Amino acid sequence: MILRPASGANDARRFASGRDTKRGLLPGVDRGLLLTTALLLVTGLATLYAASYYNAQDHGGALSEVLSQLLGVGVGAAAMVVLLHTDYRVLARPWLCGGLLAVSLVMLTLVAIPGIGKMLNGSRRWLRLGPVSFQPSELAKYAMIVYLARALSQKRRDVTRFFRGLAPLFVLPGIMFLLILMQPNLSTAGSILIVTAVMVMIAGARWRHLGLVGAAGMALGTFYALSEDYRRARLMSFRHPFDFMTNEGYQLSQSLLAFGSGGLFGMGPGMGRQKFAFLPYPESDFIFAVVGEDLGWVGCVAVLALFGAFLFFGLRVAMRCPDRFGAMLAGGITCMIGVQCVLNVAVVIGMMPTTGLPLPFFSAGGTSVSILMAAVAVLMNISRDNMSI
Repeated sequence: MILRPASGANDARRFASGRDTKRGLLPGVDRGLLLTTALLLVTGLATLYAASYYNAQDHGGALSEVLSQLLGVGVGAAAMVVLLHTDYRVLARPWLCGGLLAVSLVMLTLVAIPGIGKMLNGSRRWLRLGPVSFQPSELAKYAMIVYLARALSQKRRDVTRFFRGLAPLFVLPGIMFLLILMQPNLSTAGSILIVTAVMVMIAGARWRHLGLVGAAGMALGTFYALSEDYRRARLMSFRHPFDFMTNEGYQLSQSLLAFGSGGLFGMGPGMGRQKFAFLPYPESDFIFAVVGEDLGWVGCVAVLALFGAFLFFGLRVAMRCPDRFGAMLAGGITCMIGVQCVLNVAVVIGMMPTTGLPLPFFSAGGTSVSILMAAVAVLMNISRDNMSI
């Protein structure tokens, strides 16, 4: 599968030269993308309140998590305004692309240093910047996408050649993978490699080369999963969670109980009981289980349909983009959000070993949602360039 930008070079030149007649804040943005983003944000905030109001009463009031999320949404909205008024092609400039990558690598390195990285629940994934805790891996994911989009849009890059074209593209994502793995955070680290593989695939890489890379990744993942006793226990608990309810299987067991309680139509918005100190992290990693208990199977399908619509509109933007950099950038951003959704849902319903990965637009995290909104703003910006196609 090769992503080929649609025709429309005149529109691209008009945009770059500032002569686009649709340079307002929102005119020209793909309406489907705009609508699904708004619906996901609103639904996510409502679900976050339902998931967090009980536990949040011990930490500043029932609305504390939602207010923190709204602050992140406000920062993200400000970033969207700036990015919607900025030509996305500036991201391809070496100083900006390299700067984002360098900052991400430095922060990921700082996180790994004891005393600098903030330790929470056995993981060192955060940096504290004043009153704000920031997860550098959130920025690193999109910095890597910008880097790959720029590299794959260069004419001299031939991804059909393994050693000279394809293999070098995995060096920096591999370094990020190892740095994030040290936190440890296998799901986020793995998502970076998955998105890298998808981006080089749509750029025209050969299937046998991708199969070789995939086999090496699977071997590394298997070794990592079996290298520590607690990881082996977590793997076993994923297969039979109710046999390990007193330890490693507790989270998944409570999540499955939430889905079972919700049934077809759910117990009603905010009426689920698993969040009352039974289900761990109902506001973050396991928030989709709250959707299942409150809104049932129908609610889960509706939320997944929203994500599916977002992916459709995002990929449509990528396919219609008149320049290769924008096409690869739109495809990478859309793919990253889709991969995060799939991995989070797979964990919560017991199809993958339990690991921490937020559900985009839903899970609590002010800095995370602001970076996500900034990435979506870039996607909307790209959509402006091809609405006339």
